[in-house]
Amino acid sequence: MKIAAIITAAGRGLRCGPGAPKQWRNLAGQTVLARAAAAFEGRAACCIIVLHPDDMAEGVALFAGTAVLVAGGETRSASVRAALEVLEGSDVTHVLIHDGARPLVSPVVIDGVIAALSGGAPAAAPGLPVTDALWRTEGTRIVAATPRDNLARAQTPQGFALDAILAAHRAHPEGAADDVELALRNGLEVTLTPGCEDNLKITWPDDLARAERLLGGHAMDVRMGNGFDVHALGPGDHVTLCGLRLPHSHGLVGHSDADVGMHALTDAILGALAEGDIGRHFPPSDAQWKGADSAIFLARAAEIAAARGYRLGNADVTLICEAPKIGPHAAAMRSRLAEILGCEPGRISVKATTSERLGFTGRGEGIAAIATATLIGN
Repeated sequence: MKIAAIITAAGRGLRCGPGAPKQWRNLAGQTVLARAAAAFEGRAACCIIVLHPDDMAEGVALFAGTAVLVAGGETRSASVRAALEVLEGSDVTHVLIHDGARPLVSPVVIDGVIAALSGGAPAAAPGLPVTDALWRTEGTRIVAATPRDNLARAQTPQGFALDAILAAHRAHPEGAADDVELALRNGLEVTLTPGCEDNLKITWPDDLARAERLLGGHAMDVRMGNGFDVHALGPGDHVTLCGLRLPHSHGLVGHSDADVGMHALTDAILGALAEGDIGRHFPPSDAQWKGADSAIFLARAAEIAAARGYRLGNADVTLICEAPKIGPHAAAMRSRLAEILGCEPGRISVKATTSERLGFTGRGEGIAAIATATLIGN
């Protein structure tokens, strides 16, 4: 038996309130989705994550090399089917289909489903008995009581033989609330396995707070990175520094716009995330970045940080040059960097120093920049 995990995360999660879709929100230093996917490490031979097309960049930043990313459809069923179609013809025999919004699924719950499949069940899913009284309602009125005997609350992962669940999806393209419903429509017998109260699905804003409590709280996740950049001065009539074009007797030489301040800050953010440097993400050998506005690079670093659940605590940029004078422009530079990073200017510092006419900066041969960035897990 070879198992693949399918993690569904293509929804928008509107019931969770304003902000990023719930699967991309921070939960104790990791995104909800990252926690959900990590639960299957060592239990599945491969992982397929189904994402909304708009979220593919975030998915690549977070899961490149560790999971196969598939664009989801208009419905949950369409998203699951897209992942199942990818697996057809592979050596995978069984799948575990899990909600990306269930970040606290335990090894015991997963192993219970796997054990049922290993025992020959064509389908298995965890559930919990209904213990509360059930009512039927009309608006704000309670109109009847409903028996709770033989009812269970559905959870995931739901496990299936690959060929059986793919056939069910193809036979019922109209979809269903979950994959067990489709399996039952197609005549599959589904084994009930033990669920867990902690295996909650993040749906409402309070669910994130509850998940935090179940994790026992966490120390604040703070990361710091440093960046340093240098560009030579050459022919030209201006320099671009921290997003501003300043008149100057020379220009900065570089593959992009040679904005040393923005390059150093980009590297500081990437360094805090252990994501390499600017050259890894925007190689100078790639012609598309020739003359590029460095705001593209800084904005991308901020996107990667947000996708991993971090926000900027503060950033400090020091420009090292004899000229031009930076002081008169520092406030505008702070505002421009804050605009790109999506934060208030009070979190950004821009200052300058000379090297007392020593070295290449002192001789007016180039401009250097040092930057430090602090990121905080949301």
